[in-house]
Amino acid sequence: MNGAIDLSTRYLGLDLAHPLVPSASPLSQTLDGIRRMEDAGASAVVMYSLFEEQITQDSLSLDHYMSYGAESHAEALSYFPEPESYNVGPDGYLELIRDAKASVDIPIIGSLNGASPGGWTHYAKLIQEAGADALELNIYHVATDPSMTGDDVERLYLDVLRDVREMVTIPLAVKLSPYFSSMAHMAQRLARSGADGLVLFNRFYQPDFDLESLEVGPHLVLSDSDELRLPLRWIAILYGRIQTDFALTSGVHTHFDVLKGVMAGSAVTMLASELLKSGIWRITDILEDMKAWMTEREYASVAQMRGSMSQQNVTDAAAFERANYMRTLQSFRLDPTGLMV
Repeated sequence: MNGAIDLSTRYLGLDLAHPLVPSASPLSQTLDGIRRMEDAGASAVVMYSLFEEQITQDSLSLDHYMSYGAESHAEALSYFPEPESYNVGPDGYLELIRDAKASVDIPIIGSLNGASPGGWTHYAKLIQEAGADALELNIYHVATDPSMTGDDVERLYLDVLRDVREMVTIPLAVKLSPYFSSMAHMAQRLARSGADGLVLFNRFYQPDFDLESLEVGPHLVLSDSDELRLPLRWIAILYGRIQTDFALTSGVHTHFDVLKGVMAGSAVTMLASELLKSGIWRITDILEDMKAWMTEREYASVAQMRGSMSQQNVTDAAAFERANYMRTLQSFRLDPTGLMV
């Protein structure tokens, strides 16, 4: 095959050099981290998440300190600096976006993480005004109320999306979980309600029990490539049916994972755990491995392979549905002692 491999892709209206995009993580909490990801070859960076709780708490704290003691004597307000002279909580996030846009050439995608409609969504507009090229809305909701129906949960997602969509004109992606009774229908509703892209899927970090202290606490476990299969399956099913861009996240660690994601139909594949475990320069290694694989198999471009293994393009479409479940169970083989072989 003659000529260079074309790894370029388009996501949320952004022309990117290739499909590898670092997802929201501590790596983007500093300007130096963002610069290093660009130097390693990242085609864009998703900022670490700004949480609804941070915004709400910041607003409550600021209101408290601005009013506390104001009536006590005439100079009570003089000990508190003027608003333009300090950054309180979320304002630092906006400043980092401004600094990043002035320092790097790749697109910067903001990230808002919330679980309910409310005033916090106005930060979407502030993120846009800070210069973000697009916004990823991570709706992370755990429905623990027994009276809350599935329809209530879906409406919550759509209400949050609606509020944010009204705030911004930049492209907007929704990062969501797979826990819907009809994933395909929910994806369609989100796309029709203004989502320019869907990021599949966010990870629900599960708490753990500390048996010594008898406390419930956080337990961070980084992903591995086995987690790729869930988003891979759903992107392959939805590609060509839902008119939106797809980003695959969770389980992207090797060039094989990236290639599978593209063949399923994703415009980009997002990774964080691999960079945290192996270093930011893994981006460069994965890109080189991709080029070598594509050259050997005579692929000219990423566009050529996108969606080639989606449900609408494979010979056995049933492999994505119940047939695969039955085949998987029937594939078990046990040795005479009852262990799987």
